[in-house]
Amino acid sequence: MAENSRQSVLFAELERDGDETVYINGRCQVRRRGGFKVVTFSGMPLHHYVEGDRMAEAHAMVSLVEQGFASQLEVARAFGCATRTVRRCQERFDEGGLSALGRSGGYPKGRPRLRAARIRLVNGLKSKGYSNRKIAARVGISEKAVRKQLRRLGWKQPKPEQMILPLCSTPGADPNLSACQTATPESAAVRAEKPASSSSEPADPNLSASPMADDDESWWPSLDADPADRRLDRLMAHLGLLMDARPVFRDGARIPGAGVLLAIPAIIQSGVIASAREVYGGIGPAFYGLRTTVVFLILMALLRIKRPEGLKERSSEELGRIIGLDRAPEVKTVRRKLSRLAAWGRAVEFGRALAKRRIQAVGSALGFLYVDGHVRVYHGKEQIPKAHVARMRLPMPATTDYWVNDSEGDPLFIVTAEANAGLVKMLPEILSEVRSLVGERRTTVVFDRGGWSPKLFIGLIASGFDILTYRKGKSRKVPLRRFERCKAVIGGREVEYVLADQETLLLKRKLRLRQVTRLASSGHQTQIITSRRDLGTLEVAFHMFERWRQENFFKYLREEYAIDALVDYQVEPDDAGREVPNPVWNELDTKMRKARAEVCSLLSQYGIEAFTNAEEARRTMRGFKIANAKIAREIEEARRKCVALQKKRDAAPRRVPVKQVVKKDVIKLATERKHITSLLKMVAYQAESDLCRMIAPYYARAEDEGRTLLQSALASAADLEVGEDELHVRLAPLSSPHRSRAVAAVCDELNQTATHFPGAKLRLRYSVSLPERA
Repeated sequence: MAENSRQSVLFAELERDGDETVYINGRCQVRRRGGFKVVTFSGMPLHHYVEGDRMAEAHAMVSLVEQGFASQLEVARAFGCATRTVRRCQERFDEGGLSALGRSGGYPKGRPRLRAARIRLVNGLKSKGYSNRKIAARVGISEKAVRKQLRRLGWKQPKPEQMILPLCSTPGADPNLSACQTATPESAAVRAEKPASSSSEPADPNLSASPMADDDESWWPSLDADPADRRLDRLMAHLGLLMDARPVFRDGARIPGAGVLLAIPAIIQSGVIASAREVYGGIGPAFYGLRTTVVFLILMALLRIKRPEGLKERSSEELGRIIGLDRAPEVKTVRRKLSRLAAWGRAVEFGRALAKRRIQAVGSALGFLYVDGHVRVYHGKEQIPKAHVARMRLPMPATTDYWVNDSEGDPLFIVTAEANAGLVKMLPEILSEVRSLVGERRTTVVFDRGGWSPKLFIGLIASGFDILTYRKGKSRKVPLRRFERCKAVIGGREVEYVLADQETLLLKRKLRLRQVTRLASSGHQTQIITSRRDLGTLEVAFHMFERWRQENFFKYLREEYAIDALVDYQVEPDDAGREVPNPVWNELDTKMRKARAEVCSLLSQYGIEAFTNAEEARRTMRGFKIANAKIAREIEEARRKCVALQKKRDAAPRRVPVKQVVKKDVIKLATERKHITSLLKMVAYQAESDLCRMIAPYYARAEDEGRTLLQSALASAADLEVGEDELHVRLAPLSSPHRSRAVAAVCDELNQTATHFPGAKLRLRYSVSLPERA
């Protein structure tokens, strides 16, 4: 009977709102409330126990796995332990049943403890340089016990100093350079002042000649005779004598994904390799050096390998043939390279260098810059600031990135907002960066209603920027007689709107701007505010509605490049003094609103009673008050409650430091590695855009299907033929002859650029295996 009453109390607690639920999988879940836990399967309870009962929890984990309701990994994640713990619980349950799952705390019974003298002996022998094996033989215990004891003592093996041999001892090397000179970014400038002698350049057909070399390490020859076996080069990198493996290609037929080499000219044109070398210098002696890492990460994005973990699904040897190596870097290697680059903390500088080169290439597209924020939702366990996610229509833990795109829709640079700051706060910082990049040229900034602030507009116009945005808030509708139908061809597209043009005054008539209003067929009016008076009415509306390019850009990067995916789960300290809304003030404000609503409801009820009062029954006001005394007392009590809540709310500060709100450490997600990968994916998108513009004259539906066609071409197989100074990439036929002909025309244009593969002397030549006509 007592057990039944205890169960009823348990389920009564769980039925309340606010219980914590951990989902094991689609069928199983763990619910916690009031010190109890319940494990359910398809809504049916399987186990219930008091929180902290280790034996009952272990039995629940074993049962879920043994009955096939969940896997070991799913159970371990839900209960916050390792899969090894779940396996041990299964083994104990098989050997001794339920009683074997109950383990008392403390040192295991029956296991002898090491004496203090023996601990001192182990520590002393280790400090003298004895190996774990010799210590175990000397003391009379196992080597594993020695390792555990040293770990408990906090012993850390000192790392031996790496011996860096001078490259001048190797034939063909520059006597003025050594391997350690490329280990830091600062050495790049030193190395640039000492150009390699022309006499030291090896006569190898795969080696970059100086006119087309894109990095300073390209002169280093490969010591391997077989391109499929690069053991000697890997050994040289291990000894610190190789900064980056030189690409050495070999012939091959139908190599999967080799079509991605079509993007190499656009990648080199972007200057990403030169910018990376300028900012980072190098990543030290490595087989996969800075140049190889950057190129490979961009090709990964173009091949739609969205995360480093996606490399597990691809053949390392096949990917390696695309970049001229015996095999491509694996997941742990890619992560290690990203960590190495992130340790410098120069992603912002890297992005600035890329933006400068892009601006030099597409200067004509900078007349209109589109600024918008993209919210990356976070689904982890850490407590980070929230942001409103428009596509989900609710606030969630997230990080906000602000992207600046040119008039063609291509991105220029990225700024990560601190604590999801709004567009009004971020615009001055973003435009300050824009001014340093574009100079004094006239620039119109286009943004949405999130940046609406007449006070901000005054500062932006004073800084030399023109603004173009939607009007926010209530305003008078424009009379229908003012609208006119406007039609023209802009940017090769026929545009037609019903528009009205007029002046408007803001900020108590202190700011005079131009307002262009569009009338939709439904009668809705969309009001556009701008400081540009030299543009035609139709041009203003056209450039404002071109914001759909940036919205489509975010959607495309989210789906095709997984721009929202986390690269790592690391966190870093945040500003603990940053002010946030006071939750106490918000709670008091909510209660006060409810109290005011209650007062209004009671007053309405009192008024209804007065309106329906029967005068023949209550002829005086005194009689009416006596009859409705209960409602009057409730009104007075509600008023006193409302006044008391207002005093408490006014006494509480509206904003407080975040350290007073967050119980744990004030943290934020680490942004450096994510910023680097976002920049490289941005370069991949720019390369794709350049190829899409090249294919437009040869493909009728390039506006709708250009990127789809390029995606299939980049992912297609290709034959590689290595000549004396040429690498011929012959793509496989596409799905239809007219698509193959369009890509073949692009190949002809790319051949005219005479591009060399990064780090090699081989000039790239492209073609498509067109099917023979019947």
